[in-house]
Amino acid sequence: EPIISILRPVSPLAWLPIGLMVFKAADPASTWTIFICSIWPMILNTAQGVQRVPQDYLNVARVLNLSEFKIITKILFPSVLPYMLTGIRLSIGTAWLVIVAAEMLTGGVGIGFWVWDEWNNLKVEHIIIAIFVIGIVGLLLEQFLLLIARRFSYGNA
Repeated sequence: EPIISILRPVSPLAWLPIGLMVFKAADPASTWTIFICSIWPMILNTAQGVQRVPQDYLNVARVLNLSEFKIITKILFPSVLPYMLTGIRLSIGTAWLVIVAAEMLTGGVGIGFWVWDEWNNLKVEHIIIAIFVIGIVGLLLEQFLLLIARRFSYGNA
């Protein structure tokens, strides 16, 4: 937990130069930055899900002498899946934010680069359009992930 607590709050702007130094190219550095910034919600939510698996389930599995594979597939995975899906939703949202920021910094392609280029050309109306496009894509990603989460929801909700 201390490592996650130290690394998770680091800004994408701080990770990008490290990625550039290691990978010597903008595209892999951007990909690495997006990954390192968005992995934490998934890890934290999955860990929380594992911690919240009812001990009774594991006790029954031990009494029934279930194999490790069955414990993972029949008890752990179904119990942890809602937490994992929440982590994925949070991670996708973070990744979308970091993608735009990384494109602004590395240049070349993407809506982030376009926003920065339009700022340099003083075309504020294009920046506003880009903000709406970014928001709409984020909303669509969120709705898609909610649809998937509902598909795998086994509770009363």
